[in-house]
Amino acid sequence: GMYHLHVIEDNAQSVGAEYTFPDGQVKKTGTMGVIGTTSFFPSKPLACFGDGGALMTSDESLAKRIRMIANHGQEVKYHHKLIGCNSRLDTLHAAVLDVKLKYIDEFTKARQVVARRYDEGLASCEQLILPKKSDFSTHVYHQYTVQLKPVPEYSDTAKHREALQVALKEKGIPTMVYYPVPLQAQDAYKWMARTPGSMETAARLSNCVLSLPIHTEMTVEEQEYIIDVLVKELENRKI
Repeated sequence: GMYHLHVIEDNAQSVGAEYTFPDGQVKKTGTMGVIGTTSFFPSKPLACFGDGGALMTSDESLAKRIRMIANHGQEVKYHHKLIGCNSRLDTLHAAVLDVKLKYIDEFTKARQVVARRYDEGLASCEQLILPKKSDFSTHVYHQYTVQLKPVPEYSDTAKHREALQVALKEKGIPTMVYYPVPLQAQDAYKWMARTPGSMETAARLSNCVLSLPIHTEMTVEEQEYIIDVLVKELENRKI
């Protein structure tokens, strides 16, 4: 484009998702930019047994340079052309991923089925805002994250969320708040919030998002129990 910018995609939570462009062209996430990055951390859609990740590119010269950086800057052993690091994926993790990759579409469909059951079971719950879907992209539901609406009983939504999490945990239902501290509240990035009240959407979401259990092996009975308990707990905190 006119600004000669390069797109680097963070594909850690969307492996398997697709995006449809206005001209009808369909591309997988992670393949739209110059580089696509992904994580193989155990909680991710395509996971190994520990820390791992990958960079994807169709640029051969860039791929060669990336491989060198990931291997201590070496092209030939003991000869360092660049200052690099050890970012090699070990053989055991690679073997696990090699098998899992064959089933990534099945894993995605299984999570989408679980998400649809949540959509249907929680559709009438006025206290929640459910994940949005788009006509031009697919959702792989790395997480099923809802937004909690404010309730009079609590002065702020974060306290409402904390109380709800405690109540659900007592009934055997784990929930998570991913990334509870937005970038502008991190010491390393405070300079980004240049005006008072900027990035207020990020601040609001960090106080109200809640991720419900979702995985490929979840049974209908397990999910119905979660939905039933969640709805009843929210009814006790009626808006």
